[in-house]
Amino acid sequence: MMKTALVCGGAGFIGSHLVKKLLNQNLRVVCVDNLISGDRRNITDLFANPSFRFVEKNIVDKFEDEKPDFIFHLASPASPNKKSPRSYINFPVETLLANSSGTYNLLEIAKKNKSKFLYASSSEVYGDPQISPQKEDYFGNVNPTGIRSVYDEGKRFGEAITMAYFRKYSLDCRIVRIFNTYGPKMLWDDGRVVSNFINQAIQNAAITVYGDGQQTRSICYIDDMVEGLLKAMFSDGSRGEVINLGNPDEKTIFGLANLIKKLTNSKSEIVFEPLPEDDPKVRKPDIEKAKKLLSWEPKVSIDQGLLKTIKYFRAL
Repeated sequence: MMKTALVCGGAGFIGSHLVKKLLNQNLRVVCVDNLISGDRRNITDLFANPSFRFVEKNIVDKFEDEKPDFIFHLASPASPNKKSPRSYINFPVETLLANSSGTYNLLEIAKKNKSKFLYASSSEVYGDPQISPQKEDYFGNVNPTGIRSVYDEGKRFGEAITMAYFRKYSLDCRIVRIFNTYGPKMLWDDGRVVSNFINQAIQNAAITVYGDGQQTRSICYIDDMVEGLLKAMFSDGSRGEVINLGNPDEKTIFGLANLIKKLTNSKSEIVFEPLPEDDPKVRKPDIEKAKKLLSWEPKVSIDQGLLKTIKYFRAL
């Protein structure tokens, strides 16, 4: 009998890629998304697939028990850029609720149906870290009342309630901390650093760097990230674990802007704007746990991934 995966946030950037992979692995997929930061166009080509069903719904609201075998919880706005209409800065309450009461609703479904559960957390739980690279046992340095706290603390609560269900009900769950991810199907207006830089570069517009550009990010190509999520769900030994997924190849923001400028043959100038509140200075995952538990590490180089992403944005 065909098993069912419930993917919440399945019309989003990462979620839509995950949905396609699950369908290719002969699972039924129920995709739930309220389209705050997702986009129906990401999944339009799947509507003809009899193994796929889309439910436009907010996970904060009670919805029909789908009796899933697997639950992937990726439902939350994720961009910190207040200029983006899809950012969590512009949906602060919705972001907190998606990661709190929304997570509770999904955990209750998992408990009732004995579903395997994956909570997609974020590197943002580390805040502005005082150590680098960041390991899973680092508690982080987070401002609990700052402008980014709706996402940072939302994710930290989501992790806490997931582990509470693991300990109290022996739920088969795992937490994945996703570091910066990029690739085709990123929305042009999501306000994230890679999509911003590429869109500005291909239009020969000024490339906007916040701060002095010496803050670092580690960007992971979407194919690698989805493979990591699948391994986290389906590998033996991931139950009850917290696992970093990301690319440890660390770049400065200024270096990334110059690389994208070079790869697009852009005439853009690089301009600097003030650094947003609580913007982390470093971001680099320690992925030794993922290597050991999941036999996973990124395979796509940054240059390769950026060229594919640039091609996608040029075609929009």
